[in-house]
Amino acid sequence: MAAMASSTFFFFLLCLTVTAKKTYIVHMKHQDKPLSFETHNDWYSSSLQSLTATPAESLLYSYNAAFNGFAASLDPEQAEALSKSDSVLGVYEDTVYNLHTTRTPQFLGLDAESGLWAGHNTQQLEQASRDVIIGVLDTGVWPESKSFDDSGMPEVPAKWRGECESAPDFNPKFCNRKLIGARSFSKGYRMASGGGGIYKKPGEIQSPRDKDGHGTHTASTAAGSHVANASLLGYASGTARGMATHARVAAYKVCWETGCFGSDILAGMERAIEDGVDVLSLSLGGGSAPYFRDTIAIGAFTAMEKGIFVSCSAGNSGPTKATLANVAPWIMTVGAGTLDRDFPAYAVLGNKIRYNGVSLYSGRGMGKNPVGLVYSKGNSSGSNLCLTGSLDPALVRGKVVLCDRGTTARVEKGAVVRDAGGVGMILANTEASGEELVADSHLLPAVAVGRKVGDLIREYARSEPNPTAALVFGGTVLDIKPSPVVAAFSSRGPNMVTPQILKPDVIGPGVNILAAWSEAIGPTGLAKDSRKTMFNIMSGTSMSCPHISGLAALIKAAHPEWSPSAIKSALMTTAYTQDNTNSTLRDAADGSLSNPWAHGAGHVDPQKALSPGLVYDISTEEYITFLCSLGYTVDHVKTIVKRPNITCSTKFKDPGELNYPSFSVLFGGKRVVRYTRELTNVGPARSIYKVTVNGPSTVGISVRPKTLIFRSVGEKKRYTVTFVAKRGTSPMAKPEFGSIVWGNAQNQVKSPVSFSWSLM
Repeated sequence: MAAMASSTFFFFLLCLTVTAKKTYIVHMKHQDKPLSFETHNDWYSSSLQSLTATPAESLLYSYNAAFNGFAASLDPEQAEALSKSDSVLGVYEDTVYNLHTTRTPQFLGLDAESGLWAGHNTQQLEQASRDVIIGVLDTGVWPESKSFDDSGMPEVPAKWRGECESAPDFNPKFCNRKLIGARSFSKGYRMASGGGGIYKKPGEIQSPRDKDGHGTHTASTAAGSHVANASLLGYASGTARGMATHARVAAYKVCWETGCFGSDILAGMERAIEDGVDVLSLSLGGGSAPYFRDTIAIGAFTAMEKGIFVSCSAGNSGPTKATLANVAPWIMTVGAGTLDRDFPAYAVLGNKIRYNGVSLYSGRGMGKNPVGLVYSKGNSSGSNLCLTGSLDPALVRGKVVLCDRGTTARVEKGAVVRDAGGVGMILANTEASGEELVADSHLLPAVAVGRKVGDLIREYARSEPNPTAALVFGGTVLDIKPSPVVAAFSSRGPNMVTPQILKPDVIGPGVNILAAWSEAIGPTGLAKDSRKTMFNIMSGTSMSCPHISGLAALIKAAHPEWSPSAIKSALMTTAYTQDNTNSTLRDAADGSLSNPWAHGAGHVDPQKALSPGLVYDISTEEYITFLCSLGYTVDHVKTIVKRPNITCSTKFKDPGELNYPSFSVLFGGKRVVRYTRELTNVGPARSIYKVTVNGPSTVGISVRPKTLIFRSVGEKKRYTVTFVAKRGTSPMAKPEFGSIVWGNAQNQVKSPVSFSWSLM
């Protein structure tokens, strides 16, 4: 009777809480599995039996490679009860991550016939890259794209263990010797959208097919095949190609209509690791969090251990400081810069002044005759932002509307203007977006202008009794100077998770990038956009990330024995910090000089990265020592490392002692900070390097020894650098920057240094 009453109460409790169910990721003590269970999955199912009447339905994913544990659909009380088990190390609510939404190869020097890889030409490097597999975790793939044509590709590498899954809209035969894998992971998304979660809306078809376009764009950027006569409705026409045109692609769809759920990302990373990828590319992220709470960092650690290079976007929250995502030191954190290509457009006002802007509008245009210009004329205070329903058709019909950038998507503002009867739009930056110009494929004639020009046009529209404007479009222009420029949207340091690790690591091309697109959606991504295009131009650190993923694949092909840390070091220490006018890199936000909190080590240089001379290598054991230095509990470290015997008996005095290719010096009340680094010779034997330092007047920098002599290939040498803050420097002093360079006639191995006297 008591048992019956108990079960009745449990059923009553279940009914009460079913609508509050959420996805939780449960970290288990892997070694605690009782012998009575054949698999860990059986054990996890059993762990749920006492909590829920439907354990099979509650268990969403069972993780073994990327994480020790499982994801389950539970209510908060069940999650709390589970967390009290001795075999459970932690229970964490699922996190939602977001996407960080062709001339690039030429701009990067990848079309050169020789000199790319010491002693070899481009063709030999491409042949070597045929065995390299890039796994892209994103919104899926449009397999029919010509960017995934497999003409001339040899058989799939024997190491590959992946597959192409079948779905109502996806035939496994769509895969080939180029696109060798396509899977989807949606249980976390489905739980949130239909299982009593926060996103209650009809779910998408469970399929690897890309209905968004983002995943096709990133995959083809990393490793798309050559496609002649590619363009976006006539813009940026030419041959489109990825960074590693002969590498293989595997698509893992982990992002859906409402975002990318941590449980799905972890499942995708686990599958990719088991499938045999060499590079993982993730153009997505969330806010910063301790590494043991960061799904991507946890999965990436296992990948790194298995020799897989992981590249992630830094985020699009710049130019605000301390906005970085994906800052774990075993991840390549990629910011964004511009190309030397632009899409000029002009706003010609009634006062005969012509202002420069950009646009990818490809329709008939509005003619040469000026029409009325209106600004902030509508039904609400949101009319200056051209929000939905804010414009009065009686006031804007037949006119050009000036819209402030912000709050809603840039292309959405154009749709609002068009729907209200406007014939054109000038999209003007505000202080938040500064002088950065991002071209869009608008639904009506539209020109984007910077803040300064925007202010002049705003003043003209306010003060002129009968303001007018005409919009003119200039097509595609090359050899733009200066370039590259750091994108204003590219997220900035300092690294708030570990201030002693300088992030981002590098920048790559991320503004107005042409790549393959899904034919399920128009180029703006708006439901109202019925246009279809095989290629699209997009901007974001989402675009710069796969550039670095593809370059890492090329380096992996050239040096298959190199660790992910060695590949990262090669890309960082050979990056450049001068633009094509021989000036220091500039920041698009305000035109000022950029610094390592914005551009990291600099803009990637693939040719130099293939032969860096020296590398800063880091072993898994060193990363564990680093983690033990962060004040985490041993259980927290085990969440990331997934080893039962960790004791954290070895720690760094300072996390900055990690053998990282850059330096972030945080004085924080100390006057002296001293680090020892180790360099490995990957250049010729009998190489001699001398050190050069550069720093602010407020810091003294000394290096011992000043010369490193490497007698053999693979030899390792250490040096110690001492940073001394000058007396009297205020704790509130602004951050400063410098560099340490080991050089000879063949190589310059450069490390950026940031100096902070206190945390922000």
